[in-house]
Amino acid sequence: MRTSIALLIVLSISFLFSHSDANANRSDNTYVIQAGDTLPGIANKFETTVDELKYTNGLQSDLLFVGQKLWVPISYEVLVGDTLQEIATMYHSSPEQIKATNKLSSEKVIPGTVLKIAPKRLNMQGEHILMTKEEFKNWLFNQKIKRKISLIQQHHTWIPAYDRFNGNNHFELLKGMENFHKNNMGWKHIAQNITTFPDGKVAVSRPLYMAPEGTIGKRANSVGIAIEHVGNFDTGHDNMTKEQSETIIYVNAALSIHFGLTPSVDSITYHHWWNIKTGERVLDKGPDYNVKTCPGTGFFGGNSTTSARKNFYPLIIRKMEELQKEMN
Repeated sequence: MRTSIALLIVLSISFLFSHSDANANRSDNTYVIQAGDTLPGIANKFETTVDELKYTNGLQSDLLFVGQKLWVPISYEVLVGDTLQEIATMYHSSPEQIKATNKLSSEKVIPGTVLKIAPKRLNMQGEHILMTKEEFKNWLFNQKIKRKISLIQQHHTWIPAYDRFNGNNHFELLKGMENFHKNNMGWKHIAQNITTFPDGKVAVSRPLYMAPEGTIGKRANSVGIAIEHVGNFDTGHDNMTKEQSETIIYVNAALSIHFGLTPSVDSITYHHWWNIKTGERVLDKGPDYNVKTCPGTGFFGGNSTTSARKNFYPLIIRKMEELQKEMN
């Protein structure tokens, strides 16, 4: 009896260590862009297609930047104790994606089986990428942006407001904004880089390597990333949903980490603080006829610098600390 128990203990310890060692030796499925790389070349190297690389990485063009990271498909040999969900989580995929790629009839995986793990696709229409806030963070941290970014702008759309959002028309609203900005305002692209929605989804439309356009002025745009929050957040109008509030905090925290910013009036700015005629920063001193209320007189308690310091920046700083702990 004692011999049997001892043998079981030895086998259990052996399994744990062998599984742990195998985990430590698992390969990554990200590829770091090198000088001279092209999408066709990378697709050929990893036995995939250019379109698949674009959809799995949220690529808005064929442009690649040295140091940028791409999710790529890999082959993976199933280990004892593996589950499809664990494999999917580890390699930025999903059980459904792995099952479809490998023609599996169930989620049961057999040790020794070699699976092709394809990264999950992002939801894209044209250059618009629609993501959860977590998908946005993963996407962002793979980016390599060459231009200097030191200012994150906060705007509200005013129109469209909440009454125009039906829960499924994200791309329709984005396309409408893009058409208005190009046809009515004469801008080359949709003005904002990022858009948040009442359901907590976030979209990237104007590539981050492009400075935003808009009435906030060239000084703020040249080093800026513009975020439009769908809704009218002037007092008495839309009451911001919990989902959108959490996403706004999360997105600003992720951007601040990625670009090395400390939340303050010098790094996270409200449209209200800029003179729309001169493009100069006036903070709380702008006369009403020269400034907008944007991002709203009810945006996280108000659109003043005092309100931002009291109600907005502390939430972003706290979320930054949480995300950094997750990353370590």
